[in-house]
Formats: sequence, C-alpha cells, structure tokens
Amino acid sequence: MSTTTNPLLGVEAYVFDVFGTVVDWYGSVSRALEKAAPDGYSGEDWGAFATEWRKGYREYTARVAGGGEGSTNADIMHRELIDAMLTSERWKHLSSVLADAKRTEFVQFWHKLDGWPDSSNGLYGMKKKAIIGTLSNGNVRLLVDMAKHANLPWDVVFSGELLGSYKPNPKTYLGAVGHLGVTPDKCALVAAHIVDLRAAASHGMKTVYVRRPTEDVGVKESVKSKQDGGEVDVIVDSFEELAGLLAQL
Repeated sequence: MSTTTNPLLGVEAYVFDVFGTVVDWYGSVSRALEKAAPDGYSGEDWGAFATEWRKGYREYTARVAGGGEGSTNADIMHRELIDAMLTSERWKHLSSVLADAKRTEFVQFWHKLDGWPDSSNGLYGMKKKAIIGTLSNGNVRLLVDMAKHANLPWDVVFSGELLGSYKPNPKTYLGAVGHLGVTPDKCALVAAHIVDLRAAASHGMKTVYVRRPTEDVGVKESVKSKQDGGEVDVIVDSFEELAGLLAQL
C-alpha cells in the first residue's frame, strides 16, 4: 500500500477499544474463574458465567451511555452485576459459596486479562510511529493493571470513568480527541466491534476494524473496507499487520 492510497495517512493517534480487541476477555476470565472456584465447583460452566457477566456489562454500559442510572467505574459495575447474577435462577446455587471476599476476587480478574498473541508486539511497533492509547469503558486502575499484566505500552489511558460516560456516548470519542489535541480525522479508533466504529465514524474519526475470534460473531465476515464498498477505513487480522501499514507511511 503506497502513501498515496493508505487511508491512515495523516493519522497521528490511535485509540483502542480494549475488551475483546486488545485482550481475550472470555478466555482469561473463564480460566480464572475455574481456577479460583470453591472446592467442588470447578465443574461449573464458568465459560457461561463469564459470557453472562459480559452480557450484563454490555447492557449496563449502554444504559449509562444513554443517560440512565449506573456507575462509570467498571469495578463497581462488575460487582453490581455479579451480585445480581447470583440471585438469578441460573446461578443462585453459587450465592452462598461466593461470599463477599470471593466476589471481590472475581471482580479483580478483569484487571488481569491476557492480550491476544499479536497485541503487545503490534502495539510496540505502532508506538514508534504514532500515539497509542485506550478508549475503553474500563476504569483507570483496571486499564493500568491490565497494561502491566499484558505488557501493553500505552502512551495514554482514556476511560469512561475519566470521560464521564461509556461508549457510544459522544463525550467519550470527542473527549479523547480533544485531550489529544487533534481533529477527529487525525485520530483512529481500533476496535473489533463494528457498532463502536460506526459511532466513532459519526464524529469524523478514522476507523480500523480488527477481526477477533470472540467478537462480532456472525457479523465480522460481512464487514468491508471503504475500498471494497464497505464502511471502515482499514480491516486487519492483527496489530502486527496494522503496525506494518503504519511503517509504510
């Protein structure tokens, strides 16, 4: 790709969705839950537990982004969600064995998510050419802990907690752009979720879609770049591929 056709020409900063895009939330949380399960409960379907927890996260963040009630601190949100799950028919049998301390331990699992195999190397490559940072619904301490755990070399951490709402509220995208001191067209969102990228594009940001195994299931196959008649600027299968595109600029 030449500099005359590279749609990323002129982009100075890349902000990243984190859960699912940079890190494998499903595998990381499922493994941690199974390992930390109380005696006699390792055989629970902890993958299903993680999936339902994540589903609650999506619903909660969407409600707050739309002006509804809720905390912008993801730790508080995750604790509220697990407390609610343990009153449901599906999971209430775990309520007595997952007491306060255990629930607090489980919430902390979201701070120690493993990156996808290409994440760390790809980010280091990109960092040589541009500003890189998070634009995540996670809270600041969660994102910092995760960066140290997974060796993610962010220049800056933007979070819903700092920006006053969750994506896709406009203040998240526009807040990050404003703090970076660039116009929206000089900032790209990198995400594995087309709905996130559509929201960013509506504010003039460039968009990079990265295909991840656990994300946009049944959707990602239909996502196309603008060059192929689609709606995103670039599609990649890894951050290393994206770093290669930046190296050509």
